[in-house]
Amino acid sequence: MSETHALGDEARRRLGFLSHAETAALAHRGVLLPFPDSVLVSQEVQVGEGVALWPNVVLQAQEGGGIVIGRETQIFPGARIVASGGVVRIGALAEIGEEGGFTIKAGPGEIIEIGDGARLLGGGSLTLSNRIGRGAQILGPIRCQNCTLGDGNSYRDPDPNARGGVLKGAGVARNIDIPTGSVIQAFGLFAEGIVRPQSYFHPKSAG
Repeated sequence: MSETHALGDEARRRLGFLSHAETAALAHRGVLLPFPDSVLVSQEVQVGEGVALWPNVVLQAQEGGGIVIGRETQIFPGARIVASGGVVRIGALAEIGEEGGFTIKAGPGEIIEIGDGARLLGGGSLTLSNRIGRGAQILGPIRCQNCTLGDGNSYRDPDPNARGGVLKGAGVARNIDIPTGSVIQAFGLFAEGIVRPQSYFHPKSAG
């Protein structure tokens, strides 16, 4: 082991993360790690088979917190998921952090749930307790606190009004509840935004 790796492993140990070798060994459990030296994962984190951890990802569970990530979810560069006494549960086939990373932080007693096929991108964040339903989306640098986005199909579904709830734009979303097939687009306070059907932005074809 090089001196650089040895020093890095000591820092990882003191911060509660797996060593370089332990992180790389996640590949034996089916985790995809294109560049394991740049990934930080706590011992308590549960990562499903086929999950992709791209460079500069941090998965940190501390103070009794827990993180569970379902199979084949993609955690893109710059994403940071922290459970400091809280719980973060991410379903299968989700996409977290494309186009600028994403931050998810659950403090003591807080629960953040992200459903199968959800998509969170563009540098936003989830803090406090949130439920991001199956197929739901957060698109843009949006700070979400105590929000609920309804379950639905993924963004690939041809019927936009059957998709999970969506927040899009930039700003702060507090105590927002978006039903299935609905969206708020806002630039500022989402509480002042209008809930619209997703077909408003993505009209269904006549054919």
